[in-house]
Amino acid sequence: MKKHLALLTPLLLLAVCCTAQPQPVDIPRQYNFILYDANDLRYNAASPSMKTFFEKWHRVTTTQQGNINIVHIGGSHVQAGTMSNTIRTNLMHAYPGLVAGRGMVFPYSAAAKCNNPRDYRVHCSQKVTLTRNIYKEHTYPLGLCGIAVTANDSLTEIAIEMNEPTVRYNTSRIIIFGHSDEGVVPQLRIADRNVYPSYADARTDRFVFNLSQPTDTFSVVLPCQRGEHFTLTGICLDNRHSGFSFHSIGVNGAAVPDYLRCQNFTRDLRMLRPDMVIFGIGINDASGRDFDTAAFRANYLALIDSIRIINPDCAFVFITNNDSFRRLRRNRYEVNRNGFLAREVFYRLADDTDGAVWDQFEVMGGLKSMDKWFKAKLAQKDRVHFTQAGYELIGNLFYNALFEAYASYTKKRTNTKPSSNTTPDSFSNPLDFLNPLSN
Repeated sequence: MKKHLALLTPLLLLAVCCTAQPQPVDIPRQYNFILYDANDLRYNAASPSMKTFFEKWHRVTTTQQGNINIVHIGGSHVQAGTMSNTIRTNLMHAYPGLVAGRGMVFPYSAAAKCNNPRDYRVHCSQKVTLTRNIYKEHTYPLGLCGIAVTANDSLTEIAIEMNEPTVRYNTSRIIIFGHSDEGVVPQLRIADRNVYPSYADARTDRFVFNLSQPTDTFSVVLPCQRGEHFTLTGICLDNRHSGFSFHSIGVNGAAVPDYLRCQNFTRDLRMLRPDMVIFGIGINDASGRDFDTAAFRANYLALIDSIRIINPDCAFVFITNNDSFRRLRRNRYEVNRNGFLAREVFYRLADDTDGAVWDQFEVMGGLKSMDKWFKAKLAQKDRVHFTQAGYELIGNLFYNALFEAYASYTKKRTNTKPSSNTTPDSFSNPLDFLNPLSN
């Protein structure tokens, strides 16, 4: 009898896990300046791309098979990492059996005076040179991440350690993006053991490492001899499991044209084949007094076209600019009214692309609301950036808006077959095409 009970207990636990319904995050309504009732995702219910995305979400979460790749692109709000990681961990907590790879990361703090997201730590043994997409001249071609570090020392080692205590990603495949004119091949060091690439693709500048044991701590070794260089442009962490991957791409100070100047942006993004792209670019485009809304829209449409080359069915979500202020002089600020203008463009872009809008500007309270966020210790003194608590709140609000939109879709969902343009489950992880040795 005890033996039968021992066998039955795991089955009961599994049944409970499978039947438990994910819920939105509980957000206390403690700030009277936030418009909580305006926190929703706004889109045309007939949007084919949003329907395709939600249909795939439903299929993956009900069958436990397939992968969903979401890419969040922005400037310093995204490089800071807290907002993106809040959305990411909420997804992983909602679907604990569908934790796919951590996704794209970059060792920002390997370079001096460059901040890193909190959910992973970085240490670099030697000085490296930084290139960002906001620079007028790019020493080396940039890719999806919009940033690069270049090493020229034989002892260069970049250590990366996951630092998110509530999620285990169990990385079993690491893809390094980078280039060396001299043919330098990167290595990994894991538990004092050197690991060499399982596969290298010179055409796409990728080095693929299939690991015998999963890990969330490793070092990238760049063995450059005298006169040699290696430029690292990104790292993708994968575990070959079904589920959600939430990739965050952010560069401090970046505007839309800066991503358009990344020569290998589309080439690198092709590996992910995103199901949804969340755009958080715009605060830097609209920071000046000569903000050109027509150019802003045209640049965004060009960037969207480059993504649709990869996945014509990709869903787009536009996050309106947060309310912000300009610094006049020490301790003197004025509100930046371009937030209104940018907001109008985002709604037009959603209409242009059958996409969705998350109206951050309205939710946070509209014009001059950033001053209230600052007084509540949710925004920094510059009244452009948020504090960690502010980014966490923004991340939770966005997650709830996205989750509620999906929940609403499932309520209205009929028993008709999914659209034929959805990606079949057997092809739903684009990373599986990367390497014939991967399976």
